[in-house]
Amino acid sequence: MGSKDNEGDRTLALAEIAVGQIKALRQPAHPRNYEIWYTYATGHHAALNQNINELIVRDGSLSTADMDRIYHAHFAPAAGIDGRGANVVDEIDRIMTTIDAISGTAADYGERLAGVSEKLRAADRDGVRLVVERLVVATKDIERSNHALEARLKASKQEVSQLRQNVETVRSESLTDPLTALANRKSFDLTMQKAMSDARKSGEALSLLMADIDYFKKINDTYGHLTGDQILRRVANALKQSVHEQAVAARYGGEEFAVVLPRTPLDRAGAVAEKIRAAVMAKPLMKRSTGEQLGRVTISIGLATLRPQDTAQSFIGRADAALYAAKRQGRNRVICDADCDFELPGL
Repeated sequence: MGSKDNEGDRTLALAEIAVGQIKALRQPAHPRNYEIWYTYATGHHAALNQNINELIVRDGSLSTADMDRIYHAHFAPAAGIDGRGANVVDEIDRIMTTIDAISGTAADYGERLAGVSEKLRAADRDGVRLVVERLVVATKDIERSNHALEARLKASKQEVSQLRQNVETVRSESLTDPLTALANRKSFDLTMQKAMSDARKSGEALSLLMADIDYFKKINDTYGHLTGDQILRRVANALKQSVHEQAVAARYGGEEFAVVLPRTPLDRAGAVAEKIRAAVMAKPLMKRSTGEQLGRVTISIGLATLRPQDTAQSFIGRADAALYAAKRQGRNRVICDADCDFELPGL
């Protein structure tokens, strides 16, 4: 119970920070702006926070155009987020209305106290009693207002927490490939940036697998897209079951997949690649609609390990080149970039 309360307090505190930023910068309380500032308040998105901080240092504020660019740069577009975000804004408005009312009551109470101080200096006994009675009434007024704010905040705690979960769910869905349930290309790009940065800071190895289903177009054209989808899901399951918890498997595009392997040197990455390759072809494929046996599905895999001079483009390029070397050498095999006779531009 205590942990739930702490989580509720945390989410409410983050929500108040987000609203404070929106008010301080005089921005519209759109769901998009709230999501940006809520994420900023968590501190979990280093690239976002750096982007915002640099713009504020440079310009002193953030324009609508700046917010548009920030959103498109750091958040995947997600259907339905505006509707859920509108609920967040409505709840924030209710909280802010209550807080504004309390602020007015508190200011009035302060003025009354200042007046009381003056009256007490000149008051007789009856006058003192009258002043105290008025002070008691004013104190009860501020207590009632504080109770109203406390009740509003308690009522909001659960709703804000649920709304936050809804936003997180939508964002998670926007980073997931719906057919395979793997990370999508947007998520892969973000993962690669972070993994490369972490590897350079820690000095640990980072490996990358690029995999492609052999003869997929022919299978798709011959047996139809439903069978093609079945094959894509089979490969996705093989990836998920064959990699360790820190790895991120993604659908890179079409029938091509990628696996980011943090803290994984070349030999271990090769073992993972072989495990994936064997898992994909282990069971013959059957067309579900007819029960027809379609043979075994195979994949080709290219493998690369991060080098000091690598950019994301060159790193992916080396793994991809190794993949197509595996295709040229007969498919259904794993090839390391070190075994390829090629040179990418700029290397």
